[in-house]
Amino acid sequence: MKIEILGTGCPKCKKLTELTNEVVKELGVEAEVVKVEKITDIMKYGVMMTPALVIDGQVKSSGKLPSKAEITSIVTTELSKH
Repeated sequence: MKIEILGTGCPKCKKLTELTNEVVKELGVEAEVVKVEKITDIMKYGVMMTPALVIDGQVKSSGKLPSKAEITSIVTTELSKH
């Protein structure tokens, strides 16, 4: 599983990265968590507001900081698809 955090480095983007790493660790998920900070790369996803959470190339959340519970739910749902 590849998880990307889209954001230019704002506090919310950093918090999303932190929370996502916690969720991945707690769930014991084999996942690569990557920060995407270049505007041109972020725009490729059609995201207009950051932070955004992308899993395996699909935008799952954008424009807000999801709670840890929401991130857990998103990751768990994606795991069930594999």
